[in-house]
Amino acid sequence: MASIDSSLKEISKINTLQQRDQWVNNLHPLVKLLLTFLYIISVVSIGKYDLSKMLVFAIYPFIEFNLADLRFKDALYRMRLILPLVMVVGIFNPIFDRDIMLYIGGTVMANGEHAGGIAISAGVISMLTLMLKGIYAVLAAYILIATTSIEEICYAMRKLHMPQILALVILLINRYIYILGEEASRIMTAYKLRAPSQRGIHYKAWGPLVGQWLIRSMDRAETVYESMQLRGFNGEYKYVGDHKFNKADIIYLVCWVVIFAIFRFTNVVEALGGLFV
Repeated sequence: MASIDSSLKEISKINTLQQRDQWVNNLHPLVKLLLTFLYIISVVSIGKYDLSKMLVFAIYPFIEFNLADLRFKDALYRMRLILPLVMVVGIFNPIFDRDIMLYIGGTVMANGEHAGGIAISAGVISMLTLMLKGIYAVLAAYILIATTSIEEICYAMRKLHMPQILALVILLINRYIYILGEEASRIMTAYKLRAPSQRGIHYKAWGPLVGQWLIRSMDRAETVYESMQLRGFNGEYKYVGDHKFNKADIIYLVCWVVIFAIFRFTNVVEALGGLFV
């Protein structure tokens, strides 16, 4: 029950973040959705050995976290189940790809060989690159979710001509998953009050409780659907808001697109290194 309640609290906290009056929150939702897609595509399309190109892409989440007043610690806590999976993606690369690509420190002999220093294999570089790709993609998705409500995201999807049924499914899943969690929490609370000394739920009660959970959730879902119909819902998702493109939205989008293009097609780290060396 504690895990269900904590999950519901996390959903409420995310909803609170989405409703804040921050500059990033007030951007047009289509701009934020396009930037997220472009950022993820730019990051994923980088070669597996271009670690130096990957490093500069950290600027986007760093700036967005500061503009949206998001805490990186909270992001890590909410993504604690996803990040370990992302980190494991390329963990076996150093075993299968042992070609040496880089030496740190040491000296170069007359015959071209290195003496001393630390040798870094291609597998280590590809592993770090894949890990950064996953981390950046997850952070970009978190920034979008923490600054944009699900209604705004569905609205932006429809602007991109995404099928109506897909946008509706995403919207309704988001609404009904909270209903399922609330009903599960109430059933667990009622069970605990009737069996205070029992740890967990007895296996004989699993079937009846799941049945009651399903029936109660369907009843509440029907109430929600009737409320939607009373408010004019007829199968087509319509977002009622005052979002209109302004100069700030266009300038913000164009600036980030240019920055992504520079980072993607130019090795900024090597260029800066050439200037200082």
